[in-house]
Amino acid sequence: MIFTTLQVALGGALGATGRYLTGIGMARLLGTGFPYATLTANIIGSFIMGVAFVFLITREAEASRWVPFVMTGILGGFTTFSAFSLDAYSLFDRGRMMAAALYVGGSVGASIAALIVGIAVAKGIAG
Repeated sequence: MIFTTLQVALGGALGATGRYLTGIGMARLLGTGFPYATLTANIIGSFIMGVAFVFLITREAEASRWVPFVMTGILGGFTTFSAFSLDAYSLFDRGRMMAAALYVGGSVGASIAALIVGIAVAKGIAG
């Protein structure tokens, strides 16, 4: 358990650093008028999550020891959108179309609503 937790922590630090550097790079390359950094991190993270899914989970049991480090740690630190994408795909792949649609719509809608509520609460507290 401790080793796995350390894997996640180290991977998370690497992923968060990658996200930060992606933000700097995209701002320098394309400016800050559009959330290019977030878009880029989400797309790259989702791509890597797909590759990791195939090579770390579906193929070899030995490779699965890297799941906490790569999928939860690195990709979790880089973007949680990659996990969201995998969850949505898994529902779709199992033929649960309605569940996938509800998950996608609910995740996006509820997350934006929670952000708005959080801003309102913080503004209320801060006065």
